[in-house]
Amino acid sequence: MSLMSKLLTATLIASVSLSAAVPTEKELIKYVKRHVIKNPSVKINSIKIIETKQVPELKGWDVLLTNLSVNVEGKDIDIPEMMFVNGDLITPVLMNHSNGKNYRNEIRPLVPNDSYDDAHLLMGNKDAKHKILVFSDPQCPFCQEIVPDIFKTVKANPSTFALYYYHMPLLRLHPVSDALTKAMHIAQSQGKIAEFEKFYTMKIDYKETNLDKIIPEIKKQTGLEVTKAQLEDKNLTTAMELDTKMATKLMVTGTPTIYVDGEWDKNRDGYKKLISAK
Repeated sequence: MSLMSKLLTATLIASVSLSAAVPTEKELIKYVKRHVIKNPSVKINSIKIIETKQVPELKGWDVLLTNLSVNVEGKDIDIPEMMFVNGDLITPVLMNHSNGKNYRNEIRPLVPNDSYDDAHLLMGNKDAKHKILVFSDPQCPFCQEIVPDIFKTVKANPSTFALYYYHMPLLRLHPVSDALTKAMHIAQSQGKIAEFEKFYTMKIDYKETNLDKIIPEIKKQTGLEVTKAQLEDKNLTTAMELDTKMATKLMVTGTPTIYVDGEWDKNRDGYKKLISAK
């Protein structure tokens, strides 16, 4: 469940008076206050439209990808939120009743250019023709199946692909990923890419949180030497939090989530077509 889902209760569809096809910030705030937010302790600071999309299947509808800034118990929080607008109609959820397709699950924002920075470049040439961006957790079974193939492809085609990697540990599913992803961050910062890759084959209790047990396993199975002080360093924690914020900004809800040249690759194999197109 997203943070937005926890804070807000959305109506299926609501009709409000809009002065244009794309509502203003004032109109969006009015709509959210009247029809979406049910929690009186949540205060809306602002709503900004980050991106507007049109989907061929949704004739007449504009998809607004917005950033909703709210204050909850004195803390300001930015929440990405999707809205569908058609004339006087606006709704946070739009579904096709004949096939069950929820368009909220079909659309993601474009990757901002500042996401492609040196700190997240894992493999390939940053001046390569194509960019792949990955959100992943090495303990995720789907990641273990898909991400190593991306590594292999990028290493074999460094002039074609640049791979940017963002950590997204799924701590509710496997708490051990907290320590593992931090160790991977250290490996990447040290240029130890071979060790980084080996985390995808690690065998370890997914519930383990004791660093005194995790650290020896990291060395044994990947060859990477890390200390408890390194894993508990505040700067490392801050860096990991930035990855989490980027995931929230891009509405990433699971792993692996993959983008190719800025576009969400729902099927996670779009990069393969670019090899044959070389």
